[in-house]
Amino acid sequence: MRILVVEDDNGIAEGLRTNLRQRGYAVDVCDGVASAWSALRTEPFDAVLLDLGLPDGDGSELLQRLRGNTRAEPGLAGAGLPDPATPVLIMTARDQVSQRIAGLNLGADDYLAKPFDVDELEARLRALLRRAAGRAQPLIRQGDIELDPAVRTVRLRGQLVDVSPREFAVLLVLLESRGRVLSRRQLEERLYNWQSAVDSNAVEVHIHHLRRKLGSHCIQTMRGVGYFIPRDDA
Repeated sequence: MRILVVEDDNGIAEGLRTNLRQRGYAVDVCDGVASAWSALRTEPFDAVLLDLGLPDGDGSELLQRLRGNTRAEPGLAGAGLPDPATPVLIMTARDQVSQRIAGLNLGADDYLAKPFDVDELEARLRALLRRAAGRAQPLIRQGDIELDPAVRTVRLRGQLVDVSPREFAVLLVLLESRGRVLSRRQLEERLYNWQSAVDSNAVEVHIHHLRRKLGSHCIQTMRGVGYFIPRDDA
């Protein structure tokens, strides 16, 4: 999953980038309101970690702009407009109850006061992503496949399957989008940050490996369009 960190403290930003990348997330960092809004307009993000005290304005301005945006198809990136439903977790030193209430009332999905534990931050992030995907259960099940985002494991008929971090990420994105066809470009946008070098056939290779490990029909191809995992009730 791809995360945008909006934080002007370089130490905190790089610490989050390193920790979250080690946990399998693609992470990009912006240090202000203007750069973050530009990023949201041009790239799809699964969630935003938002500081409030930024050098060119208050993070709440970015939150209000995002939530005030209207789009014809919520949940889909494009047309230079970000998804107004993108989950936002405020992370700030403003820890008074009134400030937390104000942030949540502006549209934040969660609020975490600094300093915080990265394990707690990631647990809250997983909860935001789970709710955004419409899931109540922490585990994702599809037929004989079971995926656990918390410990990053995949099981087939109860047996642990060895998958690479990138294969896990591809499978997670496709499972979260069950029933919807994703193009190679859409998958790349969800899996790689700005600094990543992407091989032209990287997605195809990951999908080939997943089919070999989980079954040839677990991921289907719509020729000339992209890849999808059908819904259980399809």
